[in-house]
Amino acid sequence: MKNNKLAKLYIISAASGAGKTTIVKELLDKISTLRVSVSHTTRPPRPLEKNGKDYHFVSIEEFEGMIEDGLFLEYAVCHGNFYGTSKDSVLSLLENGKDVILEIDWQGAQSIKKLFPEAKSIFIMPPSLETLRERLIQRNQDSIEVIDSRMNAAEEEMSHASEFDYVTINNNLDETVGQLLQIINH
Repeated sequence: MKNNKLAKLYIISAASGAGKTTIVKELLDKISTLRVSVSHTTRPPRPLEKNGKDYHFVSIEEFEGMIEDGLFLEYAVCHGNFYGTSKDSVLSLLENGKDVILEIDWQGAQSIKKLFPEAKSIFIMPPSLETLRERLIQRNQDSIEVIDSRMNAAEEEMSHASEFDYVTINNNLDETVGQLLQIINH
């Protein structure tokens, strides 16, 4: 049975390591009607990541075939890997009255805003570049070369923050989640 409420679409973007995945998990725990669209990626899984839950991990050939078949609302290359948002997944959730949150980069956010201008977009800033580097090192998931690459990309990513409807600084997880809850419940 379809829900008659008008479902909403939310876009969360941030530089890698700014905390968007943790924030999205907190939001999902607090809002029972909110769903996350699980992206497809060609990057290998990190420790503890599960296929179909954190990402749909696919080969480059599979991803390219999905592009050719028009299966993505948006896709981009980020840090040398493909990432994409499934058209069927998002549309199905919205049609069933579920609010959807997309955890995507600024390029994907631009594409989604063209397709869904009513979507609320939120950019999460780290308190500083130094804090961002510390967070990337502390999560112990990437080599120093990958961290350096992510840091080089961070300034470019953050330069697009003004293109978003809302910008928040993730200095304190609970405060940041509270700010996003206000945006979503507004």
